[in-house]
Amino acid sequence: MVTWEARRDWLQRLRGAVYRGDGAAVVGLLAAGEPLPVWQLIGDGVASALAHRVEGAAGLAADCAAALRGRGWVGDVELAEQLDGLAGTGPMQLLRPLAVDLDVLTEILEGDPLTTGGALDLRTGEVWPRSAIEYAEEDGSDVEAPDFEDTDRFRWADGDSRDGYRDMVGFIDTVADARLGERLHDAIHGRGAFRRFADILRRSSEVELGRWFEWSNERKRGRARAWLVDVGCRVASR
Repeated sequence: MVTWEARRDWLQRLRGAVYRGDGAAVVGLLAAGEPLPVWQLIGDGVASALAHRVEGAAGLAADCAAALRGRGWVGDVELAEQLDGLAGTGPMQLLRPLAVDLDVLTEILEGDPLTTGGALDLRTGEVWPRSAIEYAEEDGSDVEAPDFEDTDRFRWADGDSRDGYRDMVGFIDTVADARLGERLHDAIHGRGAFRRFADILRRSSEVELGRWFEWSNERKRGRARAWLVDVGCRVASR
């Protein structure tokens, strides 16, 4: 049985490789054993491996695309189609490659509507949180503010917490410990639900807390990818 420490270490190394665009490291990690079901993250790593023509990447792309289609979460089919196109086993998507960090994009797409929201630069992939936009537009600011009203360049997004709430509900259904599941179910009612939910997991089970973060990050990453496709773009391979 894989220990929690080994699981955490593998995931950290995968995240680092994906961030660096190190396709060879991604292939090495996936070849070392059964991967964690973080198919959105894995898919971006495999896309980098395909772009750099890393040996073994095509087979991993087929496996990842099949896993994504089998899971069928929001954004999974979009990523599977991208992998097919990059591997030459399907048509290339007619989407603009954009150097955007999906983890950063999720920060303006999801959360408290009072503090999230912002704009995506369709030219550069830069994500502008609402607070950064307000600062840049202030008189006397030392930041040069672009024209955020330019709809050809910027796409606005409002923060929303509903999908995140549904993620908690869905995750509870996967918790094997019935008593912990009941505590989590009670925690998600009322204000402060996200904080209480994480606090209970933190105090109860490091393994379940880690699994929650994997689950939540995958769901958010997929939704950010689907949102990006809706505006005619895809994540550019590093």
